[in-house]
Amino acid sequence: MTSNVEKLYNLIADDSRKKQSLFLMALNNPKSALEKICEIGKQVDIQVTKEEVIEYLSTVDDEATKLWLIKARGGL
Repeated sequence: MTSNVEKLYNLIADDSRKKQSLFLMALNNPKSALEKICEIGKQVDIQVTKEEVIEYLSTVDDEATKLWLIKARGGL
């Protein structure tokens, strides 16, 4: 079964414009990016929490995502 976070992640990943915008936002202000991801979820009726997003993204095998997560958690 696909989780809401995975559905939302795939939806965003398929939209290169949205994905690029979120990535740039994440580099400058990762917490705002998390809020924006949750907001996008509400807009498309896929409810997620920031914690669910962080947990799911930690399973994604992508170095840039992992570095962003460290920053989002306050590590950088």
